[in-house]
Amino acid sequence: MGKTVFILGSPEKFENYHKAVEAAGGIAVFGGLEDGKGVFDALLLPGGGDMEPWRYGAENIASHDMEPERDAAELALLARCTEQQTPVLGICRGMQTINVFFGGTLHQDIPNHSRIDDVDRQHPVTTAASPLRELFGETMTVNSAHHQAVDRLGAGLKAVQWAADGTVEAVIHQELPVWAVQWHPERFGPVGLKLIEAFLERINQGFFVKL
Repeated sequence: MGKTVFILGSPEKFENYHKAVEAAGGIAVFGGLEDGKGVFDALLLPGGGDMEPWRYGAENIASHDMEPERDAAELALLARCTEQQTPVLGICRGMQTINVFFGGTLHQDIPNHSRIDDVDRQHPVTTAASPLRELFGETMTVNSAHHQAVDRLGAGLKAVQWAADGTVEAVIHQELPVWAVQWHPERFGPVGLKLIEAFLERINQGFFVKL
């Protein structure tokens, strides 16, 4: 039976994530914060609007489309998952949420990474020794649709992938079963599906090798 992956929200709002998890062999489970107190095999934090800057000690200089209630709920879910060592996969905003949860900060606006006319950019990245490098090699192309990014890394997180301009494109926690990418595997075809499949397979294996 496939592993259950909880996503805060509705399947209608996060249709791409729903389809991607199911295509990778998982079972996507949706609901509110109270539903997130139930039993599931992993947590997926999807993309979306910006986090409130005060949560990482900054004034708002370029953040928009903020979702305060979602910030609070996802941070609460992260607290529960890290305490119980439940695997977590963060995507785009999800990676930023994870970084803030562990005490990191964000760049509020960076150039040349957002969508153009509602189409994802694509650019090369370099990957350090990590499970991601085992999957994709030292270099690969990813899609890009964000205007914020990781600045100071949160405690325990290790950057393992970067764009040419130095933007962090992926992090892995060195002790906990937490992966996160800045790009969007849920809409990046076979490459993205490979990442989600590998995440689910790590759960089957009892999870992640510590870095």
